[in-house]
This record gives sequence, C-alpha cells and structure tokens, in this order.
Amino acid sequence: MSGVGGGLYSAIVILASTPTPQPNFNENSVTPTWVGFAATFGVAAIVVLLCIDMVRRVRRVRYRGEIREQLEAERDAAATEQPPASP
Repeated sequence: MSGVGGGLYSAIVILASTPTPQPNFNENSVTPTWVGFAATFGVAAIVVLLCIDMVRRVRRVRYRGEIREQLEAERDAAATEQPPASP
C-alpha cells in the first residue's frame, strides 16, 4: 500500500491502537470530587425548580379555563332568561 491509502491506513492503525496504562496509575484515585457533586446538585436543583414552575403554570391555565367556562355558562344562562313581557 502506497500513497494516500497507505498513509490513511497507517493513521487509522496508530489512532486505533490502545495505549498501555502506566504501571503506577491508581484507578481508584480518579473521582469527581466536589466539582462533580456540585454539577450534579445544580442540575437536580434546576430540574426541581422547573417542575415546580411547570406545575404552577399548568394549574394557572386550568383555573383560567374553569373560570372561562363558568363565565360562559353564566352568560348563556343570562341570555336564555328573558324578562317577562309587560302587559
């Protein structure tokens, strides 16, 4: 293999090869520390606040719909009640 194909093959082989870990590397020493905790806590707090806001908005829309239905029912009842004819 020569030319561009050979160079591409060599680059793929080099990138695909897995490096050997250093013998003094301790896998247990890699932890998220307080930064990971803070990020997770922040995301969880934002989700909780968004849920509370969504519930409040849905409740407000539902109440507006109920009030609109009540007003329409009162308006229809007032329209059907006609004053008695004068003699």
